Amino acid sequence: MSPSPTRGPLLLGVRHHGPGSARAVRAALEAARPEAVLIEGPPEGDALLPLAAEKGMRPPVALLAHAADDPGRAAFWPLAGFSPEWVAIRWAQEHDVPVRFIDLPAAHSLATGADGPDGAESEPDAVRLDPLAVLAEAAGYDDPERWWEDVVEHRGARGAGEDVLGAFEALGEAMGALREAYGDGGHRRDLVREAYMRQRMRAARREFGDAYAVVCGAWHVPALRAKATVAADKALLSGLPKVKVETTWVPWTHRRLARAGGYGAGITSPGWYAHLFTAADRPVERWLTKVAGLLREEDRQVSSAHVIEAVRLAETLAAMRGRPLPGLTETLEAVRAVMCDGSDIPLALIEDRLVVGDVLGEVPDGAPVVPLQRDLTRQQRTLRLKAEAQDRELELDLRKDTDTAKSLLLHRLRLLGIGWGTPVASRAGTGTFRETWRLRWEPELSVRIAEAGIWGTTVLGAATAKAEADAAAAEELGEVTALAEQCLLAGLAKALPAVLRALADRAALDTDVARLAKALPALARSLRYGDVRGTDATALGAVAAGLAERICVALPSACTAGLDADAAAEMRGHVDGVHGAIGLLADADEGLRERWSAVLAVLADRDTVPGVIRGRAARLLLDDGRLPAEETARLMGLALSPASSPADAAGWIEGFAGGGSGGGTLLVHDDRLLGLIDTWLVGVPERAFTDVLPLLRRTFGAYEPGVKRTLGELVRRGPGGAVAAASASAAPEGFAPELDTERADAVVGLVRMLLAG
Repeated sequence: MSPSPTRGPLLLGVRHHGPGSARAVRAALEAARPEAVLIEGPPEGDALLPLAAEKGMRPPVALLAHAADDPGRAAFWPLAGFSPEWVAIRWAQEHDVPVRFIDLPAAHSLATGADGPDGAESEPDAVRLDPLAVLAEAAGYDDPERWWEDVVEHRGARGAGEDVLGAFEALGEAMGALREAYGDGGHRRDLVREAYMRQRMRAARREFGDAYAVVCGAWHVPALRAKATVAADKALLSGLPKVKVETTWVPWTHRRLARAGGYGAGITSPGWYAHLFTAADRPVERWLTKVAGLLREEDRQVSSAHVIEAVRLAETLAAMRGRPLPGLTETLEAVRAVMCDGSDIPLALIEDRLVVGDVLGEVPDGAPVVPLQRDLTRQQRTLRLKAEAQDRELELDLRKDTDTAKSLLLHRLRLLGIGWGTPVASRAGTGTFRETWRLRWEPELSVRIAEAGIWGTTVLGAATAKAEADAAAAEELGEVTALAEQCLLAGLAKALPAVLRALADRAALDTDVARLAKALPALARSLRYGDVRGTDATALGAVAAGLAERICVALPSACTAGLDADAAAEMRGHVDGVHGAIGLLADADEGLRERWSAVLAVLADRDTVPGVIRGRAARLLLDDGRLPAEETARLMGLALSPASSPADAAGWIEGFAGGGSGGGTLLVHDDRLLGLIDTWLVGVPERAFTDVLPLLRRTFGAYEPGVKRTLGELVRRGPGGAVAAASASAAPEGFAPELDTERADAVVGLVRMLLAG
């Protein structure tokens, strides 16, 4: 390369992640053959550049820099295969040419709050100029993306090198005019960045003369070409704060390159841009063939004739609009009309899978990582848990050793705040030996891993240390019980003693029965999970039993302390939770079940207890077979008597028959209870009925449609609207007076088969 003295070094102004810019950069470098390449990026990444040439490196990737003492303070510099900067790096390595980053060091940008390749945020009241929008408007376009596609991205590397260099000169002149008119355009931080870039260019000039090239954002070209004194640049850079940083390469995704990912240098259609970069010829035809293949995979009838017609329509639309080539807008409109029958539903799938995409890059093993990341990578390979950018469900059977190991790893990562997996409801069945996870790897997890590295060098050690620290810092009983559950799920046996000590201390000091009742279910679940995973939870069982005893003693008085409607509804939920927990704990202490039943009996029969709690207690006793049908009818009769307020009576019905607990089926098969409710409902005064109607609608609206239909039919047939007023011996149509045991026995085998599955 022998540029004229007046022109100076080769300045290639680009748009980050632009395939047209990337092709033009490669063509310009091939034509000019510079002796060195300088690239916009943090100089701390220079030592990592050789990894870009290794076999295990596959973009999209990102350069990650974070403060050494605070990994949460981090920034990414993403690069895709179609990014001009990546193309420049690879060209330099292929031609054995020095390549260096020249942007403001991450040590300064992280210290001052900058976030990513675009530098720090501007001042709060500043209006940041979008240079592409201004140029597009000047060219008569209302969409900057469409303008950029027409003038750059759809333009092939045509002609000789001078033509390519001329395009960069034209873009540089346009940006120069904008800088003259708008100054820094609200990008105040850019002045500091550009001062540092000029310093690095002066150093390169001393080493290579003017025989070097600079690849940077087009906005910076005028500032790098301007005459600025060394003293002025030093003044801009003096006194900048600084922190110690660590850098590495991390995998990135096409989805995170999109603007929806929240990065200022993002693009709206990375999948489309990747296609434009890799399609050597006939990009529209090849793109629409991809679309047809995706739709066929989704069982839509798409033929080659559809592809041909879509290509014709896209080209026609481009010609009508004066575009050199059909863009993404034209191709999607053609796809909607020809392949999707005008529907936006399959089009949304195309936009998600192809326009954006879920491509996940790879980083070679030699990239520097924190020890925790190295341990996690080893476990991922051992367990064959591949990190993927798209959602996928993982079904685990905890009776298998490998699946148990996967479960432990995912739970430990969740405890560390590394949300690679999220537990979801299983579609394969129920049972404590089943787990279903939704996995999705996000680039930000690399930062979470770096943050978690302060707790230890292995996933197990870090999770154990964090659990112990969280137990010591917990202020409420519920926090510790949830932590105990997490420890058992994650198999953190060494952390359990510290958690149990904190649990016992908090439980002994806490006198709020609501908080005790809220904490007990988590402990009961923990014991169950401990059994499934073979964890010794004896000490936890003792704490849970003590907690249950305290609840049995304190609950009756807590339910008579003048609770308002919201507090009563909350307490009713606690009663449900404790009842389920007692069912799990009673296997080890049958007397506990008896004591709890006595508590429910007190709640059900005490008229000072809110109706919603009395009704719920009666229902739980009835379901457990501890409340005879006659006694149930008596309690309902008292609750629905004229002496009770309509609101309290409606609350009793809500507690007894609501909550989706089979209350509708119970009323279908028990004429007396249905008759009592019907008689009460008919006698509610008009004014009071308006007040209780929302509660009643919530209660009965939760029933299955078939149950509601049957109840309506039974009430319709009852004399005077009261089903129970008829003779007790007269069964409703479709129901026998007694159970037909012979017919019931016929389905026992099928029921057992269903339950076993």
